[in-house]
Amino acid sequence: MLNVRFRAMVIGLTTSLLLAGLGTSQLAAAAPSTPVVQSPYTLKEFAKSTAAYSQPDSIEQWRDRVYVGFQNHVAKDGSDGKSSTIVEYSLEGKVKRTFSVPGHNDGLRLVGESDLWCLQNEDANPNLVVIELESGRQTKYTFATPVHGGGYDDMVVKDGKVLMTASNPTPVAGTNPFPALVIASLHGTMVDVIPVLTGDAQAIDIQTGAIVTLNLADPDSLTKDLGGNVVLNSQADSELLFIRRPFSDKKIVGRLPITLAGVATTLDDTAFANASRSFLLFSDVAGDTVYRIDRSNFGFEPGTAYSTSDTAGIVATLNLDTGVLTPIATGFGSTRGMIFVSFEEDKSNDDAGNQD
Repeated sequence: MLNVRFRAMVIGLTTSLLLAGLGTSQLAAAAPSTPVVQSPYTLKEFAKSTAAYSQPDSIEQWRDRVYVGFQNHVAKDGSDGKSSTIVEYSLEGKVKRTFSVPGHNDGLRLVGESDLWCLQNEDANPNLVVIELESGRQTKYTFATPVHGGGYDDMVVKDGKVLMTASNPTPVAGTNPFPALVIASLHGTMVDVIPVLTGDAQAIDIQTGAIVTLNLADPDSLTKDLGGNVVLNSQADSELLFIRRPFSDKKIVGRLPITLAGVATTLDDTAFANASRSFLLFSDVAGDTVYRIDRSNFGFEPGTAYSTSDTAGIVATLNLDTGVLTPIATGFGSTRGMIFVSFEEDKSNDDAGNQD
């Protein structure tokens, strides 16, 4: 995690960027710490914390439902014995169901047709709860003591296999030789893991083409890009890894350093716009709010990468060649989980015919 001085520097640089992109008159109308979004994007609240649950983070979709993991100030190693809350929403942000899971939730992923995997305690003592969404039935699974000394943070499904990040590793002489990415499978009441990528693996620097040796101090969120590559965020290292053929001995790993106004900047989550009609949801854990962003006219450009930064409190487009962030929305406390939510396009005018 970055220190307070660095965070203040990033926020100051973000403000300078917004002054250039939004104009002083628009910024003058917004009070400090008030979210500001650039045209053609629009911003509105999707959901808020309540007296029963707080600190929204991870977000996932199943059919016409959205799931948000609320961490409820639970200890990241689950040592306080408290529980997180998974809230099910309609696409309009109406609460439908809630589920309680033991520990600090930091990962949600739909596996198969209707199983929601909920991953808890990224710092130590990890557990997994699988919610069968049709019935609401919950099953808890445990892990053997992680060899890397921490927990597990996030998940992604690739070729029918579930990948997890091995988070909060204990370094050995300043390096991380342990698994940073693993395949997870269920056997009885246990989660078994098989290493896929170590924290000291070799990679290609995307900017320069040079071969580099990684030292992943903070494996965090996972997603996939439109090419099917697994995208791993090493948060405190301010870098994304793009992993092609992760299950092959001939896997290719690309490293992309992340910067904002020339300064190395942490990310929390990244999402890639696809060709379907969709809106963008993201959480502000410090602001206890889930927000929705829409892009007017023709929607989001397919393939464009959007990222949240926990330290800068922004939503930004991400240049996949240079790693440079360009803010589109700012004024948040700590932006976290992000997802494009697909919905059916209005076809009411489809039968009007070609009028040319």
